[in-house]
Amino acid sequence: MISKLENFERKYEELNKQLFEIKIPDQLELHKSIMKELKEINPIVEKFREYKSRKKELEDCNEILSNESDQDLKQLANQEIRQLNQTIESILDELNKMLTPKDPNDSKNAIVEIRAGIGGDEAALFASTLFKIYNSYSQKQGWKIEILNINETDLGGIKEVSFMVSGSNVYGELKLESGVHRVKRIPKTESQGRIHTSTVTVAVLPEVEDVEVNIKPDDLRIDTFRSHGAGGQHVNTTDSAIRITHIPSGVVVECQDERSQYKNKDKAMKVLKLRLLKIKQEEQAQDSKQTRNQLIGNAERSAWVRTYNFHTGLFASRVSTPIGEHITKTVQH
Repeated sequence: MISKLENFERKYEELNKQLFEIKIPDQLELHKSIMKELKEINPIVEKFREYKSRKKELEDCNEILSNESDQDLKQLANQEIRQLNQTIESILDELNKMLTPKDPNDSKNAIVEIRAGIGGDEAALFASTLFKIYNSYSQKQGWKIEILNINETDLGGIKEVSFMVSGSNVYGELKLESGVHRVKRIPKTESQGRIHTSTVTVAVLPEVEDVEVNIKPDDLRIDTFRSHGAGGQHVNTTDSAIRITHIPSGVVVECQDERSQYKNKDKAMKVLKLRLLKIKQEEQAQDSKQTRNQLIGNAERSAWVRTYNFHTGLFASRVSTPIGEHITKTVQH
């Protein structure tokens, strides 16, 4: 890894030298290309130089330790050596992540689907909580959320919701949220104080700008119906909600968030194309059903990404994600 990092540093220095020699505006495109490459490798080079600086400090401390006879100074040197070793280990871990090839979809927007699993009304209530958490995290990140479809319950829960998250590196930060989230708490509807375990499934799909999916009009069944759910002036007044069924695959998409039937249909078609593209990609790798089960699990209590235990105040994750700390803090408060 060190030799690879040294190559990055040499490349960085070469690019800076080229940048100095470029004549603008005659070589404007070359200038843009070099600036783009520098922007990509600059964080790696900076972190590598930090690593080398800490290694030099460690060598100096070890030298002091070997030549020093004063016990107090040796104790201080030992303490600093321990701290430096921890820092160096942390830097190497970060560098390793930086050198790991990135998913080309990481920079894309994402469509997130949340569905209540096992637990009835309690699962729906937690699906609503989870949606609010993702919403608040998105606002914190400066992302935009657009609801595509939401099916609410009379108690304020959510049976299912799908929404588009737009912004910088959205899919890269949210993709590990895919799977089963389970909650352990005493429901509001529980009269005997018993702890219930409920589950919610989350699926995160990258937005694809040019969806290459051939959909024949004859393969679609399009139904209109009146929007349902809690609240809203247009609910139960017009047949603006859209349900599209792709007959060959059995994929069903609903959209009822907009007042306009046309807008709902447009959103539903977009989600349908993404789902069909995902199935197409999965089939190329392995059986699509098995892959999707790996993505969102089967909603069983034993399959989980994160557990929220309100009874003990403990929150456990099987995967480490940027949003995990935010979720834990939000639920705890």
